[in-house]
Amino acid sequence: MQIYSSRIIRSVPLKTTKRTFAVNVQNFINGKFEDSQATKWLEVRNPATQELVCRVPQSTAEELARAEAGAKEAFKTWKEVPIQQRQRIFFKFQALIREHTEEIARNITIEQGKTLGDARGDVFRGLEVVETACNAATVLMGETSENLARGIDTYSYRQPLGVTAGICPFNFPAMIPMWMFSLATVCGNTMIIKPSEKDPGATMILAKLLQQSGLPDGVLQVVHGAHDTVNFICDAPSVRAISFVGGNQAGQYIFDRGTKNGKRVQSNLGAKNHATILPDADKEATINAIVGAAFGAAGQRCMALSVAIFVGETINWLPEIVAKAKSLRVGYGLETTSDVGPLITPEAKLRVEHLIQAGIDDGGVLLLDGRGVKVPGYEKGNFVGPTVISNMTTTNRAYVEEIFGPVLVCFHVNTLEDAIALTNSNPYGNGCAIFTQSGAAARKYQHEIDVGQVGINVPIPVPLPMFSFTGSRGSIRGDVHFYGKQGPQFYTQIKTITSNWDYKPAASVLSLNMPTVGKSN
Repeated sequence: MQIYSSRIIRSVPLKTTKRTFAVNVQNFINGKFEDSQATKWLEVRNPATQELVCRVPQSTAEELARAEAGAKEAFKTWKEVPIQQRQRIFFKFQALIREHTEEIARNITIEQGKTLGDARGDVFRGLEVVETACNAATVLMGETSENLARGIDTYSYRQPLGVTAGICPFNFPAMIPMWMFSLATVCGNTMIIKPSEKDPGATMILAKLLQQSGLPDGVLQVVHGAHDTVNFICDAPSVRAISFVGGNQAGQYIFDRGTKNGKRVQSNLGAKNHATILPDADKEATINAIVGAAFGAAGQRCMALSVAIFVGETINWLPEIVAKAKSLRVGYGLETTSDVGPLITPEAKLRVEHLIQAGIDDGGVLLLDGRGVKVPGYEKGNFVGPTVISNMTTTNRAYVEEIFGPVLVCFHVNTLEDAIALTNSNPYGNGCAIFTQSGAAARKYQHEIDVGQVGINVPIPVPLPMFSFTGSRGSIRGDVHFYGKQGPQFYTQIKTITSNWDYKPAASVLSLNMPTVGKSN
């Protein structure tokens, strides 16, 4: 079985991506990796070099239809497989992920640009969700209540929905697909997944590993493309539920179109995550946390800390944050000395640079300018260095827009109350953090802040998978979150049974009245 990304990875030395071939990405339909008959292809280029890595098909209407039909057919038998047998597949899968972590991570760096260490973290955080799939039986248990009336019991089951679908972003090409297909399929569903057209390689490797783990043909289908594939998923009659992570415009569109077609949709959208710094915070630890969370992954994380709120005298820490950010090394992700990799595309670079300028034009003070960075040997890369803008206002375009780049915008307020009010006035609610040594201040913050995920001296409070990813307000559409206990809830439906097995030899009596089980006289 040929997987294009494995060929690329094995041919690439550590410090170069030179190759003499470009490879067409395949579909994975009904257990077969197959060449697409597409007439439209999308190029994936290494963000650090602009070298062509591969071409992604816009899967044809016939290919999409076969994927849907195959997933629908596979569901008939997959749903009947006992949960303990489904779990065993994921025990094998997690072991294979560990074995192939380096292969997946290197592919991510080549296609997406993040540093190799960050790419390994991408794989590991997805692996943790796979590990929870190995214990799905406990969260799939129903409820029961005995003897509600004489001989009458009521109990419920969690049952799979059928065909589900996942639409993935570019910034976490391993983790987020594993959020989706691991829980969807272990719950007894089948899934059609569309990886990002910007970096599909990790999903293709994972699909092969899952097949090697024993997943039956048709349970996972991988198709490709952009708008046409998204529209197909939103409209496909067999698809019962859609999971999406990505930008606001696409996420709102998918939520609207999917729900209008009667589908469940969970749609994680944009973010503007605020960090509040109090004077009693550990200065060195806080500066390191802010710099790491603002500029790691070149700011291309939905949980990046992109806004710093300095309370009182902590504004005097700003020069040290600038100095620490300036010391970060911008470069190719496979270079071991690199701290900040490139942005995903030249268009993303231009957008970030435009918003930096907009921030200055709207009155911001540029303390560190990452535009115009040139990395020796990678002059064509989509690089923007760490950037810091102070004197921010709530109407400044660099604050209003989600920049999705290595840009930190800074406010100065007088009190903790001011910081809470500023954070709560922003329409997003994905994540936030406070840095303090005061338990009372931390408790006030966590209680009053209107944000779904809160860090206390933790800069990127992404919950481990025993909890759910609980972004709120403008950062989500839908009301059931990813992974944790809520993940299986999204991918299942409840069936409640009321049974009457009262043993009495006397003849029954006809009644046309509304049943009043358990009513006392």
